[in-house]
Amino acid sequence: MALFSTERKKHSLRRCPWPALAAGDELYGAYHDREWGVPMHNDRTIYEFLILEIFQAGLSWRTVLYKREHFRKAFAGFDYTKVSRFTRKDVARLLKDAGIVRNRAKIEAAITNARRFLEVQKEFGSFARYMWSWVDGKPIVHRWRTEKDYPAYTREAVAWAKDLKKRGFVFLGPTVVYAHMQATGMVNDHTVDCFRRLECAAPKSSVVLK
Repeated sequence: MALFSTERKKHSLRRCPWPALAAGDELYGAYHDREWGVPMHNDRTIYEFLILEIFQAGLSWRTVLYKREHFRKAFAGFDYTKVSRFTRKDVARLLKDAGIVRNRAKIEAAITNARRFLEVQKEFGSFARYMWSWVDGKPIVHRWRTEKDYPAYTREAVAWAKDLKKRGFVFLGPTVVYAHMQATGMVNDHTVDCFRRLECAAPKSSVVLK
């Protein structure tokens, strides 16, 4: 009886509108319930999300999510130091990999950005420290109620995207940057009635730098 009550409670929780539209998709739902909007401070995880957001541009997030483990294998476990050393041979290899999105511009962007990522680390001590400076070190909390409330980007995303471009990062315009900010908890964009809104605001939800 207790197990039944727990399962019933789990399925009756209010969620953001976008995973609700994909009801029955366990992977998509789990991503919302466990990862999306959780404050990230681990550089390797941050780089992972940057790669995935770049490849997601123009596609659905579900498409990239279902290829995530393939991306992990293709891009050296999202080890940005290793990816920064990728050569033309690696680009050719990745273009033949059916497990990922085979787009030359995006593949080359992932490599270029890994190199720029290391430069930022050297300057700031960690990419996370640089990244979080754009929101004064804590999540911006919005009060969205419906899917229509979500903007394509915000002024913070525009400012950060401009600085990233100046530093030599590519394929990271305001829309992609804002999606990254949402995913890594720089903004808490869970709707006001979503059960994850308060959970992502709790300090224990943060993923800390290691």
